[in-house]
Amino acid sequence: MISALRTRSSFLLSSFKNSKQLRFSSSTPFKAIYPVQAGSATAHLQLKTGETFTGGSFGANTAAIGEAVFTTSLVGYPESMTDPSYKGQIIVFTQPLIGNYGVPSRSRDKFDLLNDFESEQIQCAGIVVSDYSYKYSHWNAVESLGDWCSRSGVPAITGVDTRALVHLLRGQGSTLGAINVGKTPIEFGSDFKWKDPTSANLVGQVSCKFPRVYNPNGEVNIALIDCGVKYNMIRLLCESGAKVTVLPWDYDIVSIADKFDGIFISNGPGSPSHCTPTINNLRKLFTFYKKPIFGICMGNQLLGLAAGFQVYKLPYGNRGHNQPAVNIDTNQCVITSQNHGYALDDSQVPENWARWYVNANDGSNEGIKHKFLPFRSVQFHPEACGGPNDTSYMVRDFVQTVLAFKESEWRKSEAEMFDEYLGSEASAKLQMALQ
Repeated sequence: MISALRTRSSFLLSSFKNSKQLRFSSSTPFKAIYPVQAGSATAHLQLKTGETFTGGSFGANTAAIGEAVFTTSLVGYPESMTDPSYKGQIIVFTQPLIGNYGVPSRSRDKFDLLNDFESEQIQCAGIVVSDYSYKYSHWNAVESLGDWCSRSGVPAITGVDTRALVHLLRGQGSTLGAINVGKTPIEFGSDFKWKDPTSANLVGQVSCKFPRVYNPNGEVNIALIDCGVKYNMIRLLCESGAKVTVLPWDYDIVSIADKFDGIFISNGPGSPSHCTPTINNLRKLFTFYKKPIFGICMGNQLLGLAAGFQVYKLPYGNRGHNQPAVNIDTNQCVITSQNHGYALDDSQVPENWARWYVNANDGSNEGIKHKFLPFRSVQFHPEACGGPNDTSYMVRDFVQTVLAFKESEWRKSEAEMFDEYLGSEASAKLQMALQ
């Protein structure tokens, strides 16, 4: 099965390279116009490749440029829009009806984390929907999606044929897009130029600036390297019994690694190539740190790069709540939440490392692990908020692994102390009695 998936991966990449001709071949630029609801402003979505979609605006009266990507998530638009991994991107929702349950309140849990959002603000550059629900209904809603976007300065367009748009993005790959509000689209030229926000270090923009501790009375102290962590990941680690010390993406963790019982590498936006300081820190940690390390999404790519894997950009990425990932060891398939545009190239596996998970759709890498040390990572999101919860056990398992490792280290140091002061024979008897 795994070899078949790898063959499928090669076929899909080859097909993508040959699919550029799938773009609309008319010499006239493609335009799709949707009747705008009375009282609404006109908005336009333009792709750098020339296509234009005209619809109605229901967000901020502004313009934005970002990488146009699509997500197949059926629910959870507040979580998706506040996910730092979407920084610099225009989200196209394939779910036709968006906004029908409004936007929830900004209530916080016992760890001072927002209950229903993945960060403090909207992270995406803009959103594109087929049918925006101007009326919403939900017991926890306090405002409409349109009001939230307007208040946050985020443009939003409705009335777009998202099926045609996704067909374009699948055929030619993710591309730059622009949303603007007004009677006419933007005329790009000498005055207005395309600028790719994903060419910048987006991880540096969304990462925390100073260390912060959550759940200070936890049983184990886990360092979380923040490349754009989602709040629910911090929450699950804390609920599993960990004290979580969140560190900036480029923090010198090497000098203080001995203070932590485990290290976690979070998700994040953009290309991992901008995270050279993090990769170098991980390489240094490999030389002396033997405690558990676990990474997700961007963390999978950074751990892989530090280990010697290569990375490549996917044609249109894997984004949504229904991505199947297969455990190579057990052949078990789990449905996962994902949001990434890059993947590890596991055609060549560095010494002492192994593939762990593979995507059942395109054969791309979904996880790696060290053969002898407790270092593992997955490309998907075990902490998925909005679902699915198939792999949430991984967070608990990681904390339990850290706890077990800490206890074994304590037992080892205790035995060494008894041997030193009592002698090996008396020490062995005492340890047997203590057990």
